[in-house]
Amino acid sequence: MYTLRHIPDWASLIVRLALADAGAPCTILPLDYDAGDLDSPGYRALNPLGLIPVLETPDGPVFETGAILLWLSERHPGMAPAPHTIARAPFLSWLFFTANTLHPTVMDIAHPERPGGDAATAAVLARVLARYRDQIAHLERVATTAPAWLDPAAPSVLVPYIAVMLRWAVILAPDPATAITPAAAPHLKAILAAYEARPQIAAIAVEEGLGPTPFSAPHV
Repeated sequence: MYTLRHIPDWASLIVRLALADAGAPCTILPLDYDAGDLDSPGYRALNPLGLIPVLETPDGPVFETGAILLWLSERHPGMAPAPHTIARAPFLSWLFFTANTLHPTVMDIAHPERPGGDAATAAVLARVLARYRDQIAHLERVATTAPAWLDPAAPSVLVPYIAVMLRWAVILAPDPATAITPAAAPHLKAILAAYEARPQIAAIAVEEGLGPTPFSAPHV
């Protein structure tokens, strides 16, 4: 049994989706950011950085999205290519790409004022969107090869991570009219459309109010 500290449509959503794919029992404990829950001593004992997500496990708390997903994949068969298989290396490469490269880029889209202040927002956003487009193009090329770990019928932990990142790039963009939608990557969009149609994923989308096409065609 796991316990996930959760805020809807934050990074804990990625972990919640992965747990649903695995059929892993999990208690969802909601947090209130505005009430200061992430700064409470109890939460800081689980994640000293005071960030989302945290998954409480029999081995103790795990934080950082990529770390949680990798931890889960090592304990639930089918959530990632097995060690010593030929698919393991590319899967790990793209998992860490998503965690270390794509995720920070998406957060820069959401908050272009952070790197250089308000005066530099427009210039930063233009560069960030170009970087994001390039990164999505890399993932789209991978998707055209149809690796098993991007199969929406038997998704690895990487599928929900990519799904949420492409969602956020649209709904968190300062100007939705200029947001880069999943339509820019048709193979990825098809994967996400099949993924969001999975009953357990659709149920989470309804519960969290994400809309009928939360990943393939997200709307603000």
